[in-house]
Amino acid sequence: MTTRMFGQKIKRREDPRLVTGNGRYVDDLGAGALVAAFVRSPHAHASIVDIDVTDAIDVDGVVAIWTHEDLPGDAAERLPMLLPHPSIVNPMTGYALARDHVNFVGEPVAMVVAENRYIAEDAAGRISVDYEFLPPVVGVDQARAAQTAVHEGIEDNVAAHYQQTVGDAPGAIASAPHSLELELEVSRSACMPMEGKGVVAKWNTEDGTLLLHSSTQTASGLRAAIAAKLGLPLTKVEVVAPDIGGGFGVKINHPWPEELACACAARALGTTVKWTEDRREHFVSSAHERGQIQEVHVGFDDEGRILGLDVKFWHDNGAYLPYGVIVPLNTSTHIMGPYDIANFNVEWWSLYTNCVIVTPYRGAGRVHATFMMERTMDAIADELGLDRAQVRLNNFVREFPHPMGVVMQDGAEGCLDSGDFLTSLDKLKALVGWDEFEDYRNRARAEGRHVGIGMGAYVESTGAGPYEGGHIEIESSGRVNVWTGLTTQGQAHATVFAQIVADELGVPIDTVHVTTGDTRKMPYSVGTWGSRGGVMAGNALHVTAKKVKAKALKIAGDLLEVSPEDLEIVDGTVQVKGDPSASMPLASVAVLSNPLRYAFDESAKQATQFAKPADPNTPPIKPGEEPGLEEQDYFSPLRSTVANGMHAAIVETDPETADITILKYCVVHDCGPMINPMVVEGQVHGGVAQGVGGALYEKMAYDADGQLLNASFMDFLMPFASEVPKVETDHLETPSPLNPLGIKGAGEAGAIPVVSVIASAIEDAEGFEIRSMPIDPSTLWELRRKHAAGAVPSLHRA
Repeated sequence: MTTRMFGQKIKRREDPRLVTGNGRYVDDLGAGALVAAFVRSPHAHASIVDIDVTDAIDVDGVVAIWTHEDLPGDAAERLPMLLPHPSIVNPMTGYALARDHVNFVGEPVAMVVAENRYIAEDAAGRISVDYEFLPPVVGVDQARAAQTAVHEGIEDNVAAHYQQTVGDAPGAIASAPHSLELELEVSRSACMPMEGKGVVAKWNTEDGTLLLHSSTQTASGLRAAIAAKLGLPLTKVEVVAPDIGGGFGVKINHPWPEELACACAARALGTTVKWTEDRREHFVSSAHERGQIQEVHVGFDDEGRILGLDVKFWHDNGAYLPYGVIVPLNTSTHIMGPYDIANFNVEWWSLYTNCVIVTPYRGAGRVHATFMMERTMDAIADELGLDRAQVRLNNFVREFPHPMGVVMQDGAEGCLDSGDFLTSLDKLKALVGWDEFEDYRNRARAEGRHVGIGMGAYVESTGAGPYEGGHIEIESSGRVNVWTGLTTQGQAHATVFAQIVADELGVPIDTVHVTTGDTRKMPYSVGTWGSRGGVMAGNALHVTAKKVKAKALKIAGDLLEVSPEDLEIVDGTVQVKGDPSASMPLASVAVLSNPLRYAFDESAKQATQFAKPADPNTPPIKPGEEPGLEEQDYFSPLRSTVANGMHAAIVETDPETADITILKYCVVHDCGPMINPMVVEGQVHGGVAQGVGGALYEKMAYDADGQLLNASFMDFLMPFASEVPKVETDHLETPSPLNPLGIKGAGEAGAIPVVSVIASAIEDAEGFEIRSMPIDPSTLWELRRKHAAGAVPSLHRA
């Protein structure tokens, strides 16, 4: 029998090509193309008085210089907004090239197209822009104060405002035996993929078509946006996502201004135009995330059970709203986490500031939600003098499915579809040594060391719809070609999707070849984001493979004169169940499914032995049947699945330097049945690494004028391998009832609770409240000073 691939720890099939330098990224493409460079605003808020290109026009090698007035038709209008939402009261997006105003440092103002990047950059430096300065709005506090407006006509700076209510939170809090109020903050940060954004736009003058290669997470979305903005039929635009050096959310296209500008230039010049983002451009003009100020009011009983939870938060969405409000919406819908809270109210405001736009970054708002809820859980435990794990246990949801009562990002009511939080907690406590930690703490204290332990639990809506598709073709050689519209940025799609298809078709995995992110074959796709790849495309390929298998068995059954139900496919051979001698290769079935292959395919000669004598009165393909052993299908879910997990950490804080060291980090994760446990482990480990960055290092530092002060790797800190702890993992596999494979997403899980867990552990080590993240030694040292002065409250358990 063919070895079952699903659930096996198979090494990533794409890695040998990538680690040997044979990757094919956007900057590897477009040889001989013209190259674009952009003039970007040096000011956070200003009116554009004049743009003088005189000194740049005569630079040898300059082909074109564009400002906003050169953009044609709809391309000159505001960029589209992805995912509109009822909460958005003042929608505002930017332009491909700034018109009249600039609203953040780094906003593109002009584009130079030249023979190479050196010439383009030199010419861009010669362009003079006259600005009239306007007062900038930097950060949530200034935006809330509304003393200055980011955009004319939006005096309160509110982009969106929303409220969701379950039960009666204020009433439950008022009557609760205990209540607490917390003020929390998560600072602005950003993801830093190894590869920045990039695009190669190629115009074909002969047939009026445009081909874009883009470092994108949403090839189909980019295709639709560019076609609409250029006034082209959708069939005249194609997008290919080659190898991509990391995405993490920042490469979800809106489209990006540079992509639209380069596409316009390529068409106007009748050639290929290329742009590759440099690192500073990524810092000041791509996207950030995280920044929120939060207020929590909670009521609870003597056992720490939450009776009412009332939350308000203010979110910094930057200068524009190109992606809608997914980040604050995800925050608001994930606050309750794995806890059974009957009375819940959340109200939030998303605010314009003169800073870089804010879009999803791995975790996409759920990091904020978990920080809010887990800080609250620790505060309740501290107030009552109870064990932090016990308070969580007392609040866990115990029966599934569990309706959440709030509407999620996919428009459906949230529902915890499966899980076992009690078992997860038991696993986590055993893994980290929760019950034995006090003995360890006492030994450390005797040595003059400060150590603390913390934990955090979370849920994550994954696998959002509305659809994803798959296309499978079996060639006469036995090769199985697999396409899905999802793009790939390191998720091992070439491995896990091949496992799913190989299992269903009964073929060796080495015969399965997966292609992603190419609209020429799969024009319809929603994209790679929100931990949806495995759930959506995986199930789409599963149902498509079933159709291909059914077709193959029908063809083989006719030839072998047995019922398809009596056939099976084993190691690429169709055979009668219980009688392997009555069989034929699947490759021969592929040949016989298309009569034209007889004429052109050498392998057809081997297949003719299975063909019945030709009947001149019977066509080889019956009416209503399609030639070829291939099928295409789509999967659409009822609603999102909900994955979950719990993390715990032990940290040490240096009593003199306030340096923070993670001594142990443990994860228990439940994404349902794991297609490839090794890949899931990799996703979790990578997520934890980014979570450590968000907890201890990554912070965007703006000054009062809206200048980003740490826009380079010299100043923006990220954890090295030496700062990322060994991650110890355990897994639970509770299948989801919402899809045939029972799987739930895993891509973002590792990053979501880390900030909360590290805050909990540092708080436990220091004995005073931690209410703002990220935290570094300087910040911790200052908190110690304030605590000594009585400005930072001590914990009751300290």
